[in-house]
Amino acid sequence: MLSHSQNARVSSATSPSRDGREVSRRTNSDTAAPPVQICNTSRGTLAKSAGMPSTGMRERRVNPVGRAATDSVDRATVGGLRLAVLDLEQTANFMVDLVHPQRRVRRPLYLTSANGEVLSRCATEPMTDRLFRAADLINADGQPLVMVSKLRSSKPLPERVATTDLFGVVARKAEELGLTFYMFGANEAENKAAVANVRRAFPALKIVGHCHGYLRGEALRAKVDEINALAPDFLWVALGVPYEQAFVDEYLPRLGNVGAIKTSGGLFNFLSGTLPRAPRWMQIVGLEWAWRLWLEPRRLFWRYLTTNPRALYLLFQQTRPSLTKRD
Repeated sequence: MLSHSQNARVSSATSPSRDGREVSRRTNSDTAAPPVQICNTSRGTLAKSAGMPSTGMRERRVNPVGRAATDSVDRATVGGLRLAVLDLEQTANFMVDLVHPQRRVRRPLYLTSANGEVLSRCATEPMTDRLFRAADLINADGQPLVMVSKLRSSKPLPERVATTDLFGVVARKAEELGLTFYMFGANEAENKAAVANVRRAFPALKIVGHCHGYLRGEALRAKVDEINALAPDFLWVALGVPYEQAFVDEYLPRLGNVGAIKTSGGLFNFLSGTLPRAPRWMQIVGLEWAWRLWLEPRRLFWRYLTTNPRALYLLFQQTRPSLTKRD
């Protein structure tokens, strides 16, 4: 796999998808990701090239804004990615501190999360790897990552920072401080149900807006501008990997009034009640993936069959014993 310091050749092709539509494919580790359109198709949310200029977000270590804002956070290299050595409460406090008016920077701070599937995809998909390395902070949202770091690192990851748990902690703090949320992603029914449940759980929380993720073209760009005008302190983007990361890559420059963006994966599926979370004991021992496989075998069987063995290999081969320098 090409490193970020190497020049990669862009290969572009247009090939028919399984349902007969043409899908533009681009692979390149150094150039920007193709602009994102969130399309309503029979296969769900799909990221497509829209022919718009891309932002070209740079890897955090060569991005002065991201470096300055997150320089105080220790990082450990686990499975090939540099992850924040923060527990759940510390991550929530860090996010709240980031959106303070005196800490605001020229753009939103971009936070994302990694699990075994993400490690595997970053190792085999240069574009996904670039999108994750552009994040200002990456949390470990996978118990196996925490477990291996405890075996191999001098300062291991303190705990798993699951986005579903993080959302609740940040929401509680936002209630107390009067901070605002915008919830973007999932389908319309799940989005509405998630927002309704959050409002019941956190009645004082200010949710300034919400929208499903099935938008494209001018409708999507107009929605991004609407979100920016509402200026939420936290924008939760739940489109799935790597579409939510590509969304941030494309639209971050148009969201200058937003405090922080947190990609959220299947967060709204859980908040809406569409999918139940795994029992606590399965989360603790790192078997939440097995629970999800039991719930959605047709969708997840092949994915886990191909990504889990590779992720296990990466965890033991690309986890450093010492802290990564704050670069």
